[in-house]
Amino acid sequence: MQQTYYSNGKLLITGEYLVLDGAIALALPTKTGQNLVVSPGENQQIQWKSYDFDGSIWFENNFSFDAIIANKKPEIETIESTLINILHEAYLLDPNFIKTAKGYQVETHLTFPRKWGLGTSSTLLNNIAQWAKIDAFTLLKNSFGGSGYDIACAQNDKPITYQLIDGEPKVTTVSFEPDFTANIHFIYLNKKQSSKAAISAYYNHKSNNLAHNIATINNLTEKTLTAETAKDFAKTLQQHEIFMSNVLELHTVKEHFFSDFDGVIKSLGAWGGDFVMAISKENPKQYFTDKGYDTVLAYDEMILL
Repeated sequence: MQQTYYSNGKLLITGEYLVLDGAIALALPTKTGQNLVVSPGENQQIQWKSYDFDGSIWFENNFSFDAIIANKKPEIETIESTLINILHEAYLLDPNFIKTAKGYQVETHLTFPRKWGLGTSSTLLNNIAQWAKIDAFTLLKNSFGGSGYDIACAQNDKPITYQLIDGEPKVTTVSFEPDFTANIHFIYLNKKQSSKAAISAYYNHKSNNLAHNIATINNLTEKTLTAETAKDFAKTLQQHEIFMSNVLELHTVKEHFFSDFDGVIKSLGAWGGDFVMAISKENPKQYFTDKGYDTVLAYDEMILL
């Protein structure tokens, strides 16, 4: 019998990097995500096809159950070896989805372009966890690593705050329905970032003032949630951007690319790539398209409402 699983994409609004060390982050699930469709198969193998949002196949291969169980690590990591590793870790958490099956035919279907960085990996992990009936946060910890906020977005249809307490996730759905969403847009920079590389870079710059940094971000996350006007919201996120610029010892994205923009630009997730958020009085689409950034999405086009 065919089974279908779905997970939401994600955007991290506050708390980037410091969420790894226990800061409270605000994250929003997106309208788009990824489906995992599982059908019975044969020959003790998984026939796997991954489709991009436009219906094109971006990955296709067959894996034997034996290869998943053995999980031999290649010298160079590939899409195939990464996927086998995820399935291997799922198998270790509960062998039944492999041991009790004759085989599977699996398809994944993204509803956002894969290059956008809205959670191709996190939505896959959460879908595999649903399929294997295991805990997605544990599967993440045992495979990719990371804070897990993206897994929380995959599982929730409302805005969340996310915090790691003694390494365990605390997920709280929150009310975040600003009446100034017309002032918020999301712009794709077309500079795909590696989450693993970004996390590694953060740890290389890790500050001795961690407790102070976490307290500051927690306060800014709270102020973001309670902002009553677009002006207050923009001011808070500008403070967040400047603060994280100092922590990471990096220029802000506005300083890098958009110094003449009339408004506030906030990095989202790994700095320097994927999406940024712009807050402005006027619709900024023309400004960004004139600079060669063609993907400019309004709040209600991007965020699950």
